[in-house]
Amino acid sequence: MMRIGCFILLVFVFSASAFAQDAYLAEINTFRTDLNKKYKSRKDSPLKKTERKKFKKIGGHNFFPIDGSYRVVATFERVAKPDLVEMETSSDRIAKYDKFGIATFELNGKAFQLAIYQSHRSRKMEAYKDYLFLPFTDLTTGEESYGAGRYIDLRIPEGDTIIIDFNQSYNPYCAYTAGYSCPVTPRENFLNTRVEAGIRTLDVDLY
Repeated sequence: MMRIGCFILLVFVFSASAFAQDAYLAEINTFRTDLNKKYKSRKDSPLKKTERKKFKKIGGHNFFPIDGSYRVVATFERVAKPDLVEMETSSDRIAKYDKFGIATFELNGKAFQLAIYQSHRSRKMEAYKDYLFLPFTDLTTGEESYGAGRYIDLRIPEGDTIIIDFNQSYNPYCAYTAGYSCPVTPRENFLNTRVEAGIRTLDVDLY
Protein backbone atom coordinates (compact mmCIF):
# COMPACT_ATOMS: atom_id res chain seq x y z
CA MET A 1 0.00 0.00 0.00
CA MET A 2 2.86 2.33 0.83
CA ARG A 3 4.41 1.84 -2.63
CA ILE A 4 1.08 2.41 -4.34
CA GLY A 5 0.56 5.61 -2.34
CA CYS A 6 4.02 6.93 -3.24
CA PHE A 7 3.44 6.06 -6.90
CA ILE A 8 0.13 7.92 -6.95
CA LEU A 9 1.77 10.92 -5.28
CA LEU A 10 4.58 10.96 -7.83
CA VAL A 11 2.09 10.78 -10.70
CA PHE A 12 0.12 13.64 -9.16
CA VAL A 13 3.23 15.80 -8.71
CA PHE A 14 4.42 15.05 -12.26
CA SER A 15 0.98 15.84 -13.71
CA ALA A 16 0.74 19.11 -11.77
CA SER A 17 4.22 20.11 -12.93
CA ALA A 18 3.44 19.26 -16.56
CA PHE A 19 0.17 21.23 -16.34
CA ALA A 20 1.99 24.26 -14.92
CA GLN A 21 4.61 24.04 -17.67
CA ASP A 22 1.93 23.84 -20.37
CA ALA A 23 0.09 26.81 -18.86
CA TYR A 24 3.30 28.84 -18.78
CA LEU A 25 4.13 28.04 -22.42
CA ALA A 26 0.60 29.02 -23.39
CA GLU A 27 0.96 32.33 -21.53
CA ILE A 28 4.17 33.27 -23.34
CA ASN A 29 2.86 32.13 -26.71
CA THR A 30 -0.23 34.28 -26.18
CA PHE A 31 2.01 37.26 -25.39
CA ARG A 32 3.92 36.66 -28.65
CA THR A 33 0.78 36.15 -30.72
CA ASP A 34 -0.81 39.33 -29.38
CA LEU A 35 2.36 41.33 -30.06
CA ASN A 36 2.48 40.09 -33.65
CA LYS A 37 -1.22 40.81 -34.16
CA LYS A 38 -0.75 44.39 -32.97
CA TYR A 39 2.08 45.05 -35.39
CA LYS A 40 0.16 43.49 -38.29
CA SER A 41 -3.05 45.40 -37.53
CA ARG A 42 -3.88 48.32 -39.78
CA LYS A 43 -5.59 50.00 -36.82
CA ASP A 44 -3.11 49.39 -33.98
CA SER A 45 0.28 48.94 -35.62
CA PRO A 46 3.02 51.55 -35.09
CA LEU A 47 4.32 50.61 -38.55
CA LYS A 48 3.69 52.45 -41.76
CA LYS A 49 1.87 50.62 -44.57
CA THR A 50 5.01 49.49 -46.44
CA GLU A 51 6.70 48.48 -43.17
CA ARG A 52 3.64 46.52 -42.13
CA LYS A 53 3.70 44.57 -45.41
CA LYS A 54 7.36 43.67 -44.86
CA PHE A 55 6.60 42.67 -41.28
CA LYS A 56 3.82 40.33 -42.40
CA LYS A 57 6.04 38.87 -45.13
CA ILE A 58 8.78 37.86 -42.69
CA GLY A 59 6.21 36.33 -40.34
CA GLY A 60 6.46 38.70 -37.40
CA HIS A 61 8.90 39.26 -34.57
CA ASN A 62 11.95 37.16 -33.75
CA PHE A 63 12.10 35.64 -30.28
CA PHE A 64 14.57 33.66 -28.24
CA PRO A 65 13.33 30.16 -27.26
CA ILE A 66 11.00 30.19 -24.25
CA ASP A 67 13.06 29.52 -21.12
CA GLY A 68 11.43 29.44 -17.70
CA SER A 69 14.74 30.12 -15.95
CA TYR A 70 14.38 33.72 -17.14
CA ARG A 71 11.22 34.14 -15.08
CA VAL A 72 12.55 35.34 -11.73
CA VAL A 73 10.95 36.21 -8.42
CA ALA A 74 12.79 39.33 -7.30
CA THR A 75 12.91 41.03 -3.93
CA PHE A 76 11.22 44.40 -4.39
CA GLU A 77 12.26 47.41 -2.32
CA ARG A 78 10.11 50.46 -2.86
CA VAL A 79 11.96 53.79 -2.83
CA ALA A 80 10.61 55.83 0.08
CA LYS A 81 11.17 59.15 -1.68
CA PRO A 82 11.28 58.38 -5.40
CA ASP A 83 14.10 60.04 -7.32
CA LEU A 84 13.28 61.94 -10.49
CA VAL A 85 14.93 60.30 -13.50
CA GLU A 86 15.06 62.25 -16.74
CA MET A 87 15.59 59.65 -19.44
CA GLU A 88 17.07 60.45 -22.79
CA THR A 89 14.96 59.35 -25.73
CA SER A 90 15.50 58.70 -29.42
CA SER A 91 14.38 62.30 -30.02
CA ASP A 92 15.11 65.61 -28.28
CA ARG A 93 12.38 64.86 -25.74
CA ILE A 94 13.29 64.10 -22.14
CA ALA A 95 11.00 61.50 -20.56
CA LYS A 96 10.28 61.99 -16.86
CA TYR A 97 10.10 58.99 -14.57
CA ASP A 98 10.37 58.29 -10.87
CA LYS A 99 12.71 55.56 -9.69
CA PHE A 100 9.92 53.68 -7.98
CA GLY A 101 11.75 50.63 -6.64
CA ILE A 102 14.72 48.28 -6.79
CA ALA A 103 14.45 44.63 -7.79
CA THR A 104 17.11 42.20 -6.56
CA PHE A 105 17.37 38.70 -8.03
CA GLU A 106 19.61 35.95 -9.32
CA LEU A 107 20.00 35.14 -13.00
CA ASN A 108 22.42 32.77 -14.71
CA GLY A 109 24.06 32.13 -11.34
CA LYS A 110 24.74 35.80 -10.61
CA ALA A 111 23.11 38.40 -8.37
CA PHE A 112 21.67 41.52 -10.01
CA GLN A 113 19.70 44.64 -9.28
CA LEU A 114 17.48 46.62 -11.62
CA ALA A 115 15.77 49.93 -11.10
CA ILE A 116 12.05 49.95 -11.83
CA TYR A 117 10.45 53.21 -12.91
CA GLN A 118 7.05 54.87 -12.97
CA SER A 119 6.15 57.27 -15.74
CA HIS A 120 4.91 60.72 -14.68
CA ARG A 121 2.63 60.68 -17.68
CA SER A 122 1.15 57.21 -17.20
CA ARG A 123 0.43 57.54 -13.49
CA LYS A 124 -2.03 60.35 -14.26
CA MET A 125 -4.07 57.98 -16.42
CA GLU A 126 -6.61 55.81 -14.63
CA ALA A 127 -5.89 52.74 -16.77
CA TYR A 128 -2.13 52.94 -16.21
CA LYS A 129 -1.72 54.42 -12.75
CA ASP A 130 -0.37 51.15 -11.33
CA TYR A 131 1.96 50.44 -14.26
CA LEU A 132 5.72 50.22 -13.83
CA PHE A 133 8.42 50.38 -16.49
CA LEU A 134 11.48 48.15 -16.62
CA PRO A 135 14.00 48.87 -19.39
CA PHE A 136 17.22 46.85 -19.48
CA THR A 137 20.30 46.10 -21.55
CA ASP A 138 22.51 43.03 -21.41
CA LEU A 139 25.34 41.30 -23.26
CA THR A 140 23.08 40.56 -26.24
CA THR A 141 22.30 44.28 -26.71
CA GLY A 142 23.39 45.65 -30.05
CA GLU A 143 23.87 42.16 -31.45
CA GLU A 144 20.95 39.77 -31.01
CA SER A 145 18.76 42.39 -29.34
CA TYR A 146 17.97 46.06 -29.90
CA GLY A 147 20.78 48.51 -29.22
CA ALA A 148 18.81 50.89 -26.97
CA GLY A 149 17.53 48.10 -24.75
CA ARG A 150 14.38 46.09 -24.25
CA TYR A 151 11.31 46.81 -22.13
CA ILE A 152 9.16 44.84 -19.68
CA ASP A 153 5.79 46.05 -18.38
CA LEU A 154 5.06 45.48 -14.69
CA ARG A 155 2.49 46.49 -12.12
CA ILE A 156 2.94 47.76 -8.59
CA PRO A 157 3.18 44.65 -6.38
CA GLU A 158 1.24 44.28 -3.16
CA GLY A 159 4.13 42.76 -1.22
CA ASP A 160 7.90 42.81 -1.18
CA THR A 161 8.44 40.57 -4.22
CA ILE A 162 7.84 41.09 -7.92
CA ILE A 163 7.92 38.66 -10.84
CA ILE A 164 10.14 39.69 -13.74
CA ASP A 165 9.74 37.54 -16.83
CA PHE A 166 12.35 38.31 -19.46
CA ASN A 167 10.42 36.07 -21.85
CA GLN A 168 7.92 38.92 -22.02
CA SER A 169 10.42 41.58 -22.99
CA TYR A 170 9.63 43.62 -26.09
CA ASN A 171 11.22 46.33 -28.22
CA PRO A 172 10.29 50.00 -28.37
CA TYR A 173 8.65 51.16 -31.59
CA CYS A 174 11.90 52.86 -32.56
CA ALA A 175 13.45 49.46 -33.21
CA TYR A 176 11.21 49.16 -36.28
CA THR A 177 10.17 52.56 -37.56
CA ALA A 178 10.97 56.27 -37.45
CA GLY A 179 8.93 59.07 -35.91
CA TYR A 180 8.66 57.88 -32.32
CA SER A 181 10.32 59.13 -29.15
CA CYS A 182 11.46 56.09 -27.17
CA PRO A 183 13.23 56.10 -23.78
CA VAL A 184 16.84 54.92 -23.86
CA THR A 185 17.69 52.44 -21.11
CA PRO A 186 19.66 54.12 -18.27
CA ARG A 187 23.18 52.80 -17.66
CA GLU A 188 22.23 51.55 -14.20
CA ASN A 189 19.99 48.92 -15.78
CA PHE A 190 22.74 47.04 -17.60
CA LEU A 191 22.89 43.31 -16.81
CA ASN A 192 26.36 41.86 -17.20
CA THR A 193 25.06 38.58 -18.56
CA ARG A 194 23.33 37.28 -21.67
CA VAL A 195 19.55 37.46 -21.45
CA GLU A 196 18.60 34.90 -24.08
CA ALA A 197 14.87 35.31 -23.59
CA GLY A 198 12.16 37.49 -25.03
CA ILE A 199 12.34 39.49 -28.21
CA ARG A 200 15.27 39.62 -30.62
CA THR A 201 16.17 41.96 -33.47
CA LEU A 202 14.62 41.34 -36.87
CA ASP A 203 16.69 39.80 -39.64
CA VAL A 204 15.78 42.68 -42.00
CA ASP A 205 15.14 46.42 -41.68
CA LEU A 206 11.55 47.48 -42.19
CA TYR A 207 12.46 51.04 -43.24
